[in-house]
Amino acid sequence: MTTADERLHTIWDGCLQNDRKCQEQLYRLLAPRMLAVCMRYATDKDEAQDILQEGFIKMFRNMNNYRGEGSLEGWIRRIMVHCAISRYRKLKPMVLVDDFAGEEAAAIPVNKAYNDNGLEAKDLMKLVQKLPKTYRSVFNMYAIEGYSHQEIGSSLGMSELLSRTTLHRARALLKDMVAKLTIREEHCLAG
Repeated sequence: MTTADERLHTIWDGCLQNDRKCQEQLYRLLAPRMLAVCMRYATDKDEAQDILQEGFIKMFRNMNNYRGEGSLEGWIRRIMVHCAISRYRKLKPMVLVDDFAGEEAAAIPVNKAYNDNGLEAKDLMKLVQKLPKTYRSVFNMYAIEGYSHQEIGSSLGMSELLSRTTLHRARALLKDMVAKLTIREEHCLAG
């Protein structure tokens, strides 16, 4: 275990003893990373901060449910994702936009610093933020969080097939956005 992990577990032990200072330390330590997770599901920073708050409240209420299996940070991250999904289900009915079934799916590499188009990962994540909420949720859950289509379907109240279709459409939309962005940049450089 590294010193960062040891520190996290020391703080966690204090949280389990209801030590308010340890709870504040845990929040300050993990809030920036968890906010980044929430931002992938939210439409703006205010909504992401609301999800973050809900997630930490839920985590603190259910601290004793962490069994020590796997990463503590991973467990907290999953809570944040579930809070984002719950908020999504409460606030908006699912609406699919135009049918992109004729286009091929494009795998958008978000884990590289740059992709083939020369875009940085942060630029790609900005494009993901522009996707319709359903598309963004399915894309994030599948491509970034690693959920299966079956898990996505049951979490979002849709069939596995609809999850696959939605992912396909999200990728097609992202591919189109990247292409338009690239064309715009080429025009700027040429002109």
